[in-house]
Amino acid sequence: MRIEGKVALITGASEGIGAACAAAFRARGAKLSLTARSAEKLSAVAGADGLATPGDITLPAVRREVVERTLDRFGQIDILVNNAGRGLYCPTLEAPLEEVERLFALNLYAPLAMMQLVAPHLGGRGGTIVNVGSIGGRVTLPWLTVYSASKYALGSLTDGLRMELAGTGIHTMTVCPGYVKTGFQAHAAGGRPPDGVVAAKSFAITPERCARDIVRGVERGARTVVTPWAGWIFIALERMLPGVVDGRMAAINRRLWTSG
Repeated sequence: MRIEGKVALITGASEGIGAACAAAFRARGAKLSLTARSAEKLSAVAGADGLATPGDITLPAVRREVVERTLDRFGQIDILVNNAGRGLYCPTLEAPLEEVERLFALNLYAPLAMMQLVAPHLGGRGGTIVNVGSIGGRVTLPWLTVYSASKYALGSLTDGLRMELAGTGIHTMTVCPGYVKTGFQAHAAGGRPPDGVVAAKSFAITPERCARDIVRGVERGARTVVTPWAGWIFIALERMLPGVVDGRMAAINRRLWTSG
């Protein structure tokens, strides 16, 4: 897809990957419609030329407002980036179910609802739906098990929708970042992450690197973007040697929660 002149609707756009995506798509000549909960931060990212619609994307009225305002302002939507999401650091058997419900509401149900609202406006002319998942949506991270489950579900939804929309001109793409230097850990539910997870952040990529890979994926019509690329090795090992990877991950998990 040639991005210049296209309209990109990005959720969770006030900071982190979402804000970096806004800058990356703008640099390619896209028109921006942005949404997030923080009105002040969102306005700063949108700038004078972008459309900012603050609100909680898990609420149906907010989702409808975002889409309607985008169409009123630009007359079209070409790219939907479902980026808004959150984490949950908690052993599975101790996870508060109300937190699990909130996590799935944001990580799965809201993206699904946005796709249902936006897809009818992508048909004919074509367009791209981008769902930002996680490396944890390909290889379960036991210190983020419930989060991984939500991202596995989002990836499956993206793949299935691509098959359902075959021949319509609408393409879907899953993004699987590793650790990205954002406020993800600070915003995650369940309290402070284990110390080992915090330490691993020193090996993270920047939001700007992640956004560049997302934009390039949209341009070349990629099915899945793993960033950094080395994450594919981790995924391949899990597919070829699942028992070995399970054992190593279990050992890491024991050390993390023991020292956390």
